[in-house]
Amino acid sequence: MADIEFGLDTFGDIPQTDTGELASHAQAIRHVVAEAVLADQLGIEVFAVGEHHRPEYAISSPETVLAGIATQTERIRLSSGVTVLSSDDPVRVFQRFATVDALSNGRAEVILGRGSFTESFPLFGYDMNDYDTLFEEKIELFSRLLTERPVSWSGTTRAALHDADVFPKTESGHLSTWVGVGGSPQSVVRTAQYGFPLMLAIIGGSPERFAPYTDLYRRAAEQFGTTAHPIGMHSPGFIARTDDEAKEIFFPHYKVMRDRIGALRGWPPVTRAEFENEVEHGSMYVGSPATVARRMASAIATLGAGRFDLIYSAGTTPMSDRMRAVELYGTEVVPLVRDILA
Repeated sequence: MADIEFGLDTFGDIPQTDTGELASHAQAIRHVVAEAVLADQLGIEVFAVGEHHRPEYAISSPETVLAGIATQTERIRLSSGVTVLSSDDPVRVFQRFATVDALSNGRAEVILGRGSFTESFPLFGYDMNDYDTLFEEKIELFSRLLTERPVSWSGTTRAALHDADVFPKTESGHLSTWVGVGGSPQSVVRTAQYGFPLMLAIIGGSPERFAPYTDLYRRAAEQFGTTAHPIGMHSPGFIARTDDEAKEIFFPHYKVMRDRIGALRGWPPVTRAEFENEVEHGSMYVGSPATVARRMASAIATLGAGRFDLIYSAGTTPMSDRMRAVELYGTEVVPLVRDILA
């Protein structure tokens, strides 16, 4: 447990400004860069930005934002969380992240996934009927591109490649690549088959329910003869000076976001009681530094995780509150978790 890494994760949610107005998309992106710079100064290991194509999120091109962060930071690893590979081109994904890797002196990382929304499929001309095939073919191609040697490949979802060499190469010859999984056993097995590290997206319910997936990953890697890397997990949360303050700041903004998504998926509006239960027993890490650290340490120990990424932004949570949460995470929560696990 001594080697555990800690990260922060954001989808570029549109926050409130200090005057109570919603920020523009441009302001939201610049604020994410400022949060990443602070995270770097605090010694946090990873900063991840997700990809969405919806009005309430500002980041649709993670690698572009990461490139901006790369030029203003020194140590922090720069990751997507996730890159929706199914509706993108594996060659271009590799090229863009290899470019971020160059700008950051080797700190780029890509987390591949299917995404939690489907807007990118019609936006880029893909058929949802090909949902499984798109990811299966593209992750297979991406795994070949990671060798950084000429690639020959054919499939049904893009033009074939014949001894194609892709540039730029990374300086180290290695682009760090994970796969983000939301709870599908088949996805866990596929991740092990390719020898990629596994990032579990745990956004609700008890972390214990994901223990079978960590066991499955390790068993599958053994059967395939690949490497079972330390497992990562990412979950939502928010930190303030006290538990009550954190809940009072976070809940109204979380509810707006959660109810908007719920309306699309047929969920009833979330109640305060449900929120409190998730904070107390589930996978939402909201509270004071001591409370969040205690619950993070418990989840990490339960799953034997080697990395924890906190999704620190949700809905319209104000800019200043988000920035303070980043600071508390780096200065108090992370050291406390390390002490508990030690």
